[in-house]
Amino acid sequence: LDALLGANASALEKEIGPEQFPVNEHYFGLVNFGNTCYCNSVLQALYFCRPFRDKVLAYKSQPRKKENLLTCLADLFHSIATQKKKVGVIPPKKFITRLRKENELFDNYMQQDAHEFLNYLLNTIADILQEERKQEKQNGRLPNGNIDNENNSPPDPTWVHEIFQGTLTNETRCLTCETVRRCPVEFCWCCHNQLQNLD
Repeated sequence: LDALLGANASALEKEIGPEQFPVNEHYFGLVNFGNTCYCNSVLQALYFCRPFRDKVLAYKSQPRKKENLLTCLADLFHSIATQKKKVGVIPPKKFITRLRKENELFDNYMQQDAHEFLNYLLNTIADILQEERKQEKQNGRLPNGNIDNENNSPPDPTWVHEIFQGTLTNETRCLTCETVRRCPVEFCWCCHNQLQNLD
């Protein structure tokens, strides 16, 4: 087994066996910095949302930008993805420090709500991407840099919207006449207004 897993294998990897660990996948816990489990659980879930992780890692490979919550998240995801070991623990200190600096709600050692943090994080990332796109248009690096038109139109959706936005359809069937009523409801985990009825 040591020959299959190599010298960097953890006790967990050896106990479970190599077939349980997909190639190029890493399973790292995040150190808790005083009631940051709400944050760590969201970061873990987002890391294993493959489309989101791929976009965050692609963002890291772009020319270096001013530090913000997204650059810190990209650094954390990159740190996990490039580990030699398959399992372990990583301290998300830089991310937590930035989070506490940007939002006073999270600048304490109190337990927070994971859902509120998820909404905050996705909204912040979408805002960062939209602001960067706006700056690129103003600097002439993107087409349609017409600033007058831009002020009147809603911001273009980002890859965060593409991943976390959709339509749920609630369907009700009458047991007597079998009539079906469909009610589509738009949802977006990264929108400041959570739910909108399309009726």
